[in-house]
Order: sequence, then structure tokens, then C-alpha cells
Amino acid sequence: MRQALSRSRRLAVLLVVAPLGAACHSPLQTPPPAPSAYDPDAMVSLQVANHNWLDVVIYVLRDGQPQRIGIATAASSASFVLPRRMLGQAGEIQLWGRPIGARGGAFTETVVVQPGQWIEWTLEIDLSRSAIGVY
Repeated sequence: MRQALSRSRRLAVLLVVAPLGAACHSPLQTPPPAPSAYDPDAMVSLQVANHNWLDVVIYVLRDGQPQRIGIATAASSASFVLPRRMLGQAGEIQLWGRPIGARGGAFTETVVVQPGQWIEWTLEIDLSRSAIGVY
């Protein structure tokens, strides 16, 4: 009888402990795949530091056609997320900043952005002195 009681006690302990162990167990997690250069869902981050005293409308130039991204408010910073489709096939991009209420603007040279990189564009008071960097 004592053996039967200890078996049932062991079984009860096992029924309580087994689910707890399963709840704490996590299956091996595989890291997410690295973004592909041709992934249409990939995004590129654009950080704009506007040192100008005017608001500047930001555009992406693709095949000579401007696509409006948003506005970088005067004397502040702005962040934008660009879908992969706004870049060229090899990841190339050119930006245009058009100040609101003034003539002229700032054009960047064409830069290439790889997956996992981001763009920082600093707009200066004299827009022709603006600088772009890919990191």
C-alpha cells in the first residue's frame, strides 16, 4: 500500500511539475534574416537636421521625378522612413530640399544605400553648403 501511495504521489508531483517545465522552455529561436538589397519591404531611415531658418520640403528624385517625403521644420530635426521602392535598383538615391517662401534649394549628389544603412542630411543656412552622409 505504501508503494501505491508513493507512486500516486510521484505521479501527482510529475503532473504539476511537467507543465511548469514546458512553460519555461523556449524553443531555439533563429535570428531574423538579414535584409536583402532587393527586398521590396525594406525601409531606409532618413534623418534631416535643418539649420536653415525656413521650413524645407524634402523630395526624393527618382528618374528626374520628385516624390515628396515631408517637411523639415526650420531649426529642428526630422526623421523619415523611405520604402525601398523610392530608391533605384542598386539602392541609389538623390534628395532635393525646397525652402518654403524662397527660391533655390539643395540637391544632394546621388548616393548608394545598402540594407541596414541610414542617411543623414544636414541643411545649412546657405543651402548650397548642405552635406549628406550614409552610415
